[in-house]
Amino acid sequence: MSESRRPRLADSLRGILDAGLHAVQTRLELLGVELQEEKLRLAALLLNTVLAAVLLGFGLVFLVIFLTVLLWDDYRLLALGLATVILFGGGLFTAANAARELRRGSSLFSASLAELRRDRAALQREE
Repeated sequence: MSESRRPRLADSLRGILDAGLHAVQTRLELLGVELQEEKLRLAALLLNTVLAAVLLGFGLVFLVIFLTVLLWDDYRLLALGLATVILFGGGLFTAANAARELRRGSSLFSASLAELRRDRAALQREE
């Protein structure tokens, strides 16, 4: 009779081990998906940021040139001074936004960590 219990116990242990390995595999796959999503999000953010900066930079330069030429006879120093102040102010504002975003951090792996917390809570309830 003890021999008939051993295969059942071994089968149960194998089943538990298989379920545990399956849970670990699922969590690792979720981590991989989150990492890929974050990589794509950062690439799109970088592309849009660089493109916007280049286009806005060219637009500001041409606006400053236009205003300087327009006001050349009477107010050329005022036009250049105001353009300089506005451009430096915009640069400082943008740098402050970038620093705030950097301090905020990333939510990378937040879904995986939440799933692991739920797994631990479910395991603690079963005990």
